[in-house]
Amino acid sequence: MCRNIKMLFNFDPPVTPDEIQAASLQFVRKISGFNKPSKANEEAFFSAINAIAGISTNLLNSLETNSPPKNRDEEAARLKARSAERFGSPKRP
Repeated sequence: MCRNIKMLFNFDPPVTPDEIQAASLQFVRKISGFNKPSKANEEAFFSAINAIAGISTNLLNSLETNSPPKNRDEEAARLKARSAERFGSPKRP
């Protein structure tokens, strides 16, 4: 999976439409191979983003869990620590 697509389900505060749109953009970029589409492909590219965002919103709204919502700040710190452990901290002069 594309590393830039973040998990969006079961967070407090809940996911925003902008976050869903950003994840949809990353997904379409990944599967199309385009960072920015040509004029000929622009309509299809943005149509796909909007369709995936709508489907993702429907999915997230219909999912259920018994787990308590995750805290965004705690989750971000955990992922940052995991990344630092995995790749090492960047060396600064």
